[in-house]
Amino acid sequence: MAIIFLLIIHWYSSLFFQSVFHHRYAAHAMFSMTKGWEKAFYIGCYLTQGSSYISAYAYAILHRLHHAHTDTKDDPHSPGNSSNVFTMMWQTRNNYFNIYSGKTNVEEKYKTGLPRWDAFDKIAHSPISRVAWCGFYVFLYYLLAPSGWYYLLLPLHFGMGAIQGAVVNWLAHVVGYVNFKVNNTSKNLIPLDFIFWGEAYHNNHHKFPSRPNNSVKWFEVDAGYLAMKLLNQLKIIKLRTQK
Repeated sequence: MAIIFLLIIHWYSSLFFQSVFHHRYAAHAMFSMTKGWEKAFYIGCYLTQGSSYISAYAYAILHRLHHAHTDTKDDPHSPGNSSNVFTMMWQTRNNYFNIYSGKTNVEEKYKTGLPRWDAFDKIAHSPISRVAWCGFYVFLYYLLAPSGWYYLLLPLHFGMGAIQGAVVNWLAHVVGYVNFKVNNTSKNLIPLDFIFWGEAYHNNHHKFPSRPNNSVKWFEVDAGYLAMKLLNQLKIIKLRTQK
């Protein structure tokens, strides 16, 4: 039971930072915060994503390119450009690392207003750091796993951030329901999104990419937006006006 609890905590804490900091703050500037809080969120990303740490700067550029070229050959992660979710994950990984390393020539308009902490990224992004985190997860399982079968869950911890992004970016362009007609294949993956912090309302998001609240229908609940409202009330962030 302790292992399942650990997996749930890791899932939702990692997803919180990818949804709120990487996606809604870095890529879409749905709220503002001080540089001090920005660095705190960087550290939070590292502590929760661990071996699958993602640079907010590189992620934001990747995601902005996705919105600019959705479902075309220039989309850095579209199911239409891959035969299955695993090839899409590999393509996404290559595009992400090319952006992070500067191998991809990115237009300045996609870099505007992005958070950036190169010194921290260099440490958090290093192979040594990733291997150390993997070792830490294995150690936790050594302490907590009641049987060897539980070790089969370790890959979820190793690739947590990448897996969360892949599920939404693949499935939410393949299955689900549509609230709005848009010029791409984006769909709302599930009507009650208690799994992806509201990121599963992908069709709604592609219709209103700058809107802080991804929910539209009465039954849709965007946990990420509720979290941002709380952070706004605590004056940690300044939320942009809802449109």
